[in-house]
Amino acid sequence: MKKTGTRMLSRREFLRAAAAAGAGAGLAGWKGAHALSAAPRQTAGLLARIPVGVQLYSVRELAAKDLPGTLEAIGKMGYKGVEFAGYYGWEAKPKELRKLLDANGLKCCGTHTGLDTVTGEALKATAELHSILGNTFLIVPSLQVEGAQGWLDMAKRFDEIAARAKELGMRVGYHAHAGDFKKLGDKTSWEIFFDNTRPAVIMQLDIGNCLQGGGDPVAILKKYPGRSASVHLKEFGGPEAAVIGQGVVPWAKVFDVCETTGGTVWYVVEHEVGPDPMGNIRGCLEGLRKMGRGL
Repeated sequence: MKKTGTRMLSRREFLRAAAAAGAGAGLAGWKGAHALSAAPRQTAGLLARIPVGVQLYSVRELAAKDLPGTLEAIGKMGYKGVEFAGYYGWEAKPKELRKLLDANGLKCCGTHTGLDTVTGEALKATAELHSILGNTFLIVPSLQVEGAQGWLDMAKRFDEIAARAKELGMRVGYHAHAGDFKKLGDKTSWEIFFDNTRPAVIMQLDIGNCLQGGGDPVAILKKYPGRSASVHLKEFGGPEAAVIGQGVVPWAKVFDVCETTGGTVWYVVEHEVGPDPMGNIRGCLEGLRKMGRGL
């Protein structure tokens, strides 16, 4: 368990397993990645159409049983991309995995991958895998850090990783959990970390997790302009297993910041609970479409 108050995710175990498999695969043929601009998206006053992807952890059990079928269903729903959290055995055959994505009109819009997979020599293997998948966003989903000084040290470490990742055509980032918005002195761990990392480090704010931890997602997005290349869209409040649009998230304000100063290039839906995961992510996309997104 994290001593900072940030909860450990069950996904951590299979991320580690996936990393080991990917590093051992000896992937070759890296030719650079298609870089996504993180500049603020404004188009002559018109709404910038930010594509909507889905974090595959939302449908983890289905993906583990039948990844091709799961990707097909996601593509038919109208999602434009998927963010991985483990590869379900496909990391050893990345070209075939890329073909699956292409066949279903999906882009790889990111990955949740353990800190160990972007550290040292493992970073090169991770970059090689994702260059084949067409992705440049390597997001660490959770960290074990103690105290304010620990977060300062981690910020320095991420700056060093970001510099190496840039040489490989990649960007690294960190994903938010509720515990990241608890105070360590006069600042939260989230603020300590992002106040002391370079703009190259992606701030993947999870809207629902932020609210759960007592944070203000709109204020945080505003505080760090250009840092939110990838944003997790998750509802907060409302009925049990609420989909986007059924809770209390101020979505109009969130979208306004993302689409003006946030530098957002991907919205990523994540819905982790309930007995109907495929129905839940469909409901989230329908909710976004009612608000003019995900079209």
